[in-house]
Amino acid sequence: MTLLTVPDRAHTGQMGRSDPSPPWPPDRTGTAVRDGVRIPYAVHGESRTPTVVLLPTWSIVPSRIWKHQVPTLARDFRVVTIEGRGSPNGDQPRGPDAYLATEMAADVLAVMDEVEVTQAVLVGFSMGGPWAARLAAEQPERVSGLVLLASSGGGIRDEVRADPFDARHPDPQGWEKYNLHHWTEGGWHDFVRFFFDRMFPEPHSTKPLEDAIRWADGADPLRMVDTILALQRDGGAAVMEELCRRVQCPTLVVEGRVDRIRPWRNGERLAAWTGGRLVVAEGSGHAPHVRDPVMINRLLKEFVLSTDTSSTGTSSTGTSSTGTSSTDTSSTGTSSTGTTRTWVRARSRPRRALYLSSPIGLGHCRRDLAVAGELRRHHPDLEIGWLTQEPVTRVLRDAGERVHPACAWLANESSHIEEESGEHDLHAFQAIRRMDEIMVNNFMVFADVVEEGSYDLVVGDEAWDVDYFLHENPELKRFSFAWMTDFVGWVPMPDGGAEEEALTTDYNAEMIEQRARYRRVRDASVFVGSAEDVVDLPFGPGLPGIRAWTKENFDFAGYVTGFVPPTEAERAATRRRLRVGEDDLLCVVTVGGSGVGGSLLRRVLDAVPAARRLVPDLHFLVVTGPRLDPASLPRRRGVTYRGYLPDLYRELAACDLAVVQGGLTTCMELAAADRPFLYVPLQHHFEQNVHVRHRLERYGAGTCVEYADASDPDHLAEAMAKELRRETRGLAVETDGAARAALLLAQLL
Repeated sequence: MTLLTVPDRAHTGQMGRSDPSPPWPPDRTGTAVRDGVRIPYAVHGESRTPTVVLLPTWSIVPSRIWKHQVPTLARDFRVVTIEGRGSPNGDQPRGPDAYLATEMAADVLAVMDEVEVTQAVLVGFSMGGPWAARLAAEQPERVSGLVLLASSGGGIRDEVRADPFDARHPDPQGWEKYNLHHWTEGGWHDFVRFFFDRMFPEPHSTKPLEDAIRWADGADPLRMVDTILALQRDGGAAVMEELCRRVQCPTLVVEGRVDRIRPWRNGERLAAWTGGRLVVAEGSGHAPHVRDPVMINRLLKEFVLSTDTSSTGTSSTGTSSTGTSSTDTSSTGTSSTGTTRTWVRARSRPRRALYLSSPIGLGHCRRDLAVAGELRRHHPDLEIGWLTQEPVTRVLRDAGERVHPACAWLANESSHIEEESGEHDLHAFQAIRRMDEIMVNNFMVFADVVEEGSYDLVVGDEAWDVDYFLHENPELKRFSFAWMTDFVGWVPMPDGGAEEEALTTDYNAEMIEQRARYRRVRDASVFVGSAEDVVDLPFGPGLPGIRAWTKENFDFAGYVTGFVPPTEAERAATRRRLRVGEDDLLCVVTVGGSGVGGSLLRRVLDAVPAARRLVPDLHFLVVTGPRLDPASLPRRRGVTYRGYLPDLYRELAACDLAVVQGGLTTCMELAAADRPFLYVPLQHHFEQNVHVRHRLERYGAGTCVEYADASDPDHLAEAMAKELRRETRGLAVETDGAARAALLLAQLL
């Protein structure tokens, strides 16, 4: 696939949206002031040591360029980020003199003084590299380590930028766009798209490209001109060499081999001048910390620990400063601090599995508990630990399961989904794309957990972060890995047009290429359903069909309900517990485990009076789930409210009608219980509108109601009355899915 170019910024769709709120607010923010210039900063991991300062880079981007590094580093170190002068989120002094390297380095020192950092590891990316080197050379007592990441200043120039910065070009092409006149006479956004296309040469880089273009569109071209004029006055390679040769602290130089902004061989010079270690990332471009964050995060953590002679304790996930656990079965001997470690022969170790259950909705949890129970039947000695998030952790603890303490370090995906949603509207594909920093953080937590523990099997139920980054970093796989999912293939929404079709195609192509190259990453791929449940659509132009590809690459477990459908006697007992009379009709209304469905609940409540006029014996049970407060909803006659119900399938099986969101789990629970129901898919939710709807139509279950139609209370009430009369006998839902899935997994232990 060729690299896609993000459309013009005038586009008003999802790409034009601002960043989602960072899921980890800083412990402290503030502003240092130097010579009248305000320098905003943020501190994460306030109480930890040592300190890492992530320097600003060229003012074209803000400190968000470090978003994939901050949470991982802040679990073990104090991390300081700085908004550089001239950047979209920084102060905007005028004139080249304000942007000289001496000024930029002095800003960093001012922030270090402001936050009382006596010594730190400095990490400089691109133009930030010379500023970091200057501080290391001139303030050696303040710098314990230096990281130069794709740093400028090595002196080898790319010949395509040989033209003077102020030359005039009638029709600028290529690096001719790196030009004072082009930037200030209407060509800034044209240059931005060109520059970041060069910055991310790696295939399938649409998301970082999109981020960078959005950030840079907020920069002032005049200030960017000032930064380049300042760079020309800074002395170039001769000054950089002189500074680097004075550096006394340990130094790490990292270069991407296919860097198209400046030649990677600059790094060879920097490593030689500083006496530092050089790491060359084959296949990486100018920003490996953005495109290959797992590799960079591990390098940075290793380097920072190597510079800190006082670090002998354990990290936030229980991993020691040397990367092994104090109870690691592969460790032996006694450390210098007197801690005893025990090594256990492989045959003497208990079987251990780590189960990753998706927190987006509670349906995965029920099926995962069912599969785990069946897995224990095959291996009674199996120890299962769980790595997931609220509200799933609550359900697991109630079930007596072992929840790993590192769950506390996971960024919450459900909260992100709620932030991304509108009124019964969730662009699921774009929401997952915009979850990239959450996925990096959560994978890094996972990587620490499996490094400290000896797991025979990892089961990922739609753990997209783990599956993706294991394929990107296959050397980290030291266990059997089983992937579970109930849908395959990103699908564009009709109103997304050619842009969204291109993006979903690119994402699908990347997944197909990953699987073709590294089939060994997944030891099992389990589809929760049958082959006919897979949509018969193409992955995109030039790509195979989704169903045909899935048949070749997955085993099929059948659907996993996670429960045995209640008998008529059990159904009657539930109705008595709910105080529903024999002649009464019960409608259960529920919207799943997130807070996205509040607007649908209100529309159903608006339709209650009309529905009770049409069906006088109809009573409603509204279940809000764990993230919505029942007290926030309007009161209605004939309506009972409940919050979270751990065994909601019992109430669903006991109802005469249900009104639900379009989530697969709840809908399939109703199908398994042979209940009539209306389902209202979230707008723009490709899974609910395409994958789930296809499956429900195959089973002959439920009736789809568009959210726009649910706005009319009379229309919704009439749909309820009609559904109560509908014949519900359709295709029976499998009851042995958990056992079949467990059999596939048991073979990996």
